[in-house]
Amino acid sequence: MMDMQEFYRGASFDDYRYFGAQRAEKGFVFRTFAPNAAHVGLLLNGTEFPMGKIYDGNVYELHVGQAAAGDVYEFRIYHRDGSYTDHCDPYGFQMQLRPAHKSIVCEPAFVFSDGAWMQTRTERTREPLQIYEMHFGSWRKPDGGGWYRYDELAQPLIAYLLENGYNYVEFLPLSEHPCDESWGYQNTGFFAATSRYGAPQQLMFLINELHKNKIGAILDFVPVHFAVDDYGLRLYDGTALYEYPNTDVGKSEWGSCNFIHSRGEVRSFLQSAADFWLNVYHFDGLRMDAVSRMIYWQGDERRGVNGAAVEFIRGMNRGLRRRNRGVMLIAEDSTNYPNITKPVGEGGLGFDYKWDMGWMHDTLSYFQSPPVRRPDLSGQLTFSMDYFYNERYLLALSHDEVVHGKATILQKMNGEYSGKFPQARALYLYMMIHPGKKLNFMGNEIGQLREWDEKREQDWEILRYPAHDGFRAYIRRLNAIYLEHPALWETDFEKQGFAWLDRGQTFPCVYAVRRSGGGETLAALFNFSEEPQSYALSGLHSRKRPEMLLHSDWEAFGGKIGKREDRAKHIASCLFGRFAAH
Repeated sequence: MMDMQEFYRGASFDDYRYFGAQRAEKGFVFRTFAPNAAHVGLLLNGTEFPMGKIYDGNVYELHVGQAAAGDVYEFRIYHRDGSYTDHCDPYGFQMQLRPAHKSIVCEPAFVFSDGAWMQTRTERTREPLQIYEMHFGSWRKPDGGGWYRYDELAQPLIAYLLENGYNYVEFLPLSEHPCDESWGYQNTGFFAATSRYGAPQQLMFLINELHKNKIGAILDFVPVHFAVDDYGLRLYDGTALYEYPNTDVGKSEWGSCNFIHSRGEVRSFLQSAADFWLNVYHFDGLRMDAVSRMIYWQGDERRGVNGAAVEFIRGMNRGLRRRNRGVMLIAEDSTNYPNITKPVGEGGLGFDYKWDMGWMHDTLSYFQSPPVRRPDLSGQLTFSMDYFYNERYLLALSHDEVVHGKATILQKMNGEYSGKFPQARALYLYMMIHPGKKLNFMGNEIGQLREWDEKREQDWEILRYPAHDGFRAYIRRLNAIYLEHPALWETDFEKQGFAWLDRGQTFPCVYAVRRSGGGETLAALFNFSEEPQSYALSGLHSRKRPEMLLHSDWEAFGGKIGKREDRAKHIASCLFGRFAAH
């Protein structure tokens, strides 16, 4: 039986075991929360059945003995003026493929075989975390259009991730949404895996297979706003039940409805949805979208902190961590609000990681600039380390950076076509040597030149061109080095793990970095100018000649020098070296 007092207080995390369509000894029991409705009917396969009030009269219930998995249903919510609106089930586990929008009776059950993974997974603060971010429907597409199913892409995706050195995959939202162009960020089904790519069990199969191959799965989760479609959450019981009644804060910048996080029922709904994906589907983490829009009213610091939403974040993160062993909680947040990644018990918000938006903007701006201007832009490259230890940061070159006229990562690099590749190779080495966990959006790893479009698959045919194939080989090798060497991740958030050997003091645009951890030291030397420089690494306290692990200008990667050539003192773009620990 549901503890309704917990639900009202905003302390519930498993509403999905009570509301919606629940298996009974015979048939299913349907329940919905609609406190301001005049009355409610269940539309099951097009036939309406009246529902009765239970508990305090705010919940409607109906047991239908003949209901079966696969039946379609909606709740017909009658308003006090005699009108009605048909809504999909807020807690429904499956929905029809858009533009149809009815809920489908479904039991999201699957026999997982990933127990060893689930028992040993961690937040990976002292382990490598290399994330491949992807939009499921546009990674690859079948001939003739449409989408691959979750289970159909399992083996090709796993093979690709293993081959290219990614140990986690992050999916843009997979909860049901009516508009492809929203990429899943405007939801109508917070508990329903989108039917675009198949049934719930097929998504569970994909997660299970990922885990069997030691690959973690992160889901993009949207606790800020929801779609405005009449059949969704908007004005669910004829009133603003899930959203603010005040339009000043009720509408987001995207035109969607903002959740009212001060209501206990809404907090219970959202944190139950978060727990659902972690508990039922075995996702290993949630990347929470637009956290700044919860911290500050409408994301505007001038409007002040939204205290109720901040308390919701703390309560949700604390509860999710208590209920789900080893999950990671990631904040997409661009504000300076303090202690995002500090534990809730110590006054923080309880996230494991925060996207470093400042690093992303500053670093891309530096590489967009002509080399002749870079001596005056040193701060753009180095400023991130001045604040880095304030939070646990994740460095992301995400989907947001390759859409809406921003150009792809490769396009952003200064210069003409052939000159962009050495710039991008240098950028990614700098990203890898910089402390913080890593995320790269699909297409970046092959030097995509077309902005991402959710309607088209990635331009895999460009790998026929040597420059792009060489760039992919470079990223693959760089990722492998990252996974192999604890100096690059074990001490990400400890100051002794990083040091500047040169911040451009010796020569303009020449930088040197040292990373230490796991009994080893790695160093990187960068030349971001157009001219070769004569330079000797110092400050490494090593008697041994450094072993060159990677040179961004090797011919194998599309560069100009052979692998056997020693140009450690006259570099074209950057150098990666390995030294004895000290």
